[in-house]
Amino acid sequence: MNDFLAGAGLLVAAGASAAAILLPPGRTRSLAMVVAIALFPTLILGDQWHTAQIVDLRHDGGRIVALVAVAAVAIGVLAYLFRRWPLLLPLAIVAALPFRIPLHAGGDTANLLVPLYLVIAAGVVVTALRDRKASPAGRSSFWLTRLLAAVVVLYALQTLYSEDFSKGLQNVCFFLVPFTVAFALLREVEWERKLLTLVLCVVGAEAAVFVLIGSVEYVTRSLFWNDQVIRSNEFHTYFRVNSVFWDPNVYGRYLALVITVATAALLWTRERRSFALLAILIAFLWLGLAQTFSQSSYIALLAGLAVLAAIRWSPKWTLAAVAVGVVGAFVAVVFAGGKPELGRINIDTSGRANLVSGGVELFAERPLQGYGSGSFQDAYREHRENKDVPVSESHTEPVTVAAEQGLIGLAVYIALIVVALWTMTAGIRGPPTLLAARAAVLAAFVALLVHSLAYAGFFEDPITWVLLAIGVSLAPSPAIRDSA
Repeated sequence: MNDFLAGAGLLVAAGASAAAILLPPGRTRSLAMVVAIALFPTLILGDQWHTAQIVDLRHDGGRIVALVAVAAVAIGVLAYLFRRWPLLLPLAIVAALPFRIPLHAGGDTANLLVPLYLVIAAGVVVTALRDRKASPAGRSSFWLTRLLAAVVVLYALQTLYSEDFSKGLQNVCFFLVPFTVAFALLREVEWERKLLTLVLCVVGAEAAVFVLIGSVEYVTRSLFWNDQVIRSNEFHTYFRVNSVFWDPNVYGRYLALVITVATAALLWTRERRSFALLAILIAFLWLGLAQTFSQSSYIALLAGLAVLAAIRWSPKWTLAAVAVGVVGAFVAVVFAGGKPELGRINIDTSGRANLVSGGVELFAERPLQGYGSGSFQDAYREHRENKDVPVSESHTEPVTVAAEQGLIGLAVYIALIVVALWTMTAGIRGPPTLLAARAAVLAAFVALLVHSLAYAGFFEDPITWVLLAIGVSLAPSPAIRDSA
């Protein structure tokens, strides 16, 4: 694809997805959603047109027709179901979050969020049909929606000068554009008790199945996929599982978030039967989390539980307990491991210390604008002695943002987090069901945020956008807060 056309198309897709969350319900917003979803695969195909994967598909016309037909039928069926039973749309989005489909072509494999993309596309079809008539506007946070739109548009703009334009384009199209549309779809949902209960049942059941699969892997000492983890297990005294996920840390993150949500429900439930079922679920998911050996997921879970403790009991005493725990952990590490050395720290963190220090150096070289969206891998290799080091990001979200987008992107990133936390915590009270739901969303968001500090993947994780959408929908409007 021509560079100019690719850049122009990228900006149009980003602008359309931003418009999807800024515009009120109506034909213009529906058109923006359709444009964003249509440009997403078009830009990817154009960018990858001459790669082995696409060339392989181009020479297999029957396979292309079959894939398009299956996708069209799936979208049509889902759209029919969502229009007849609107409750199914948010449930389908939540249910599709963990699943990636491996697509084989040209001797390579790409793991894509195909189920989620199909659900979002069907949701856009239903929204477009509904918006022909009068449609009530969903709840909105003035600053949060504008900052989310700014994140998408800014990332697209900074892709234009990126040292890896293709990577930046893929990040916009595979993640930011469809996830923004998903945010727009979920923000309009009325998150009532019935739906909240169904969501908890869906994520709890899925997580339990994942743990069963992971436990089979652990017992048999065999993984279904990811050769890198398989080889890594051969050199460790412990065995890490990834269940249906590609990476044990991503699997651990998902379990940590579900445990956090289930714990919130447990803390505010008044039914003995529900309490017992939730307690059993949490214990079972803890078993699965232990099999991942994901330190970042343990820390994320502790952060989420600390938020729940602060809301349920006392912020002051929770903060004191966290402070004591942090100091105790630091003292234990220092006295147990002796004087910390960069080499030792780098080994203990699986090479992430070098990635973080390298990212900081990249930021220092271009502090204002960074090296461009998606450029971390190329920029890191270009400015380090080892040109062949396997790296895609710093594994620390703010460092990646700083290196790629400079102070401009870092300011928007920090502002979004501050506004999101403010929106989720403002007036956090009400009946037990609403309070439990808001506490669950806030705690899960904090857990995900903490995990992204050790493993990145903040904006690239659809769960981030789902939590933001639910958080906005559950938060009382300014008028309600002022009158309360």
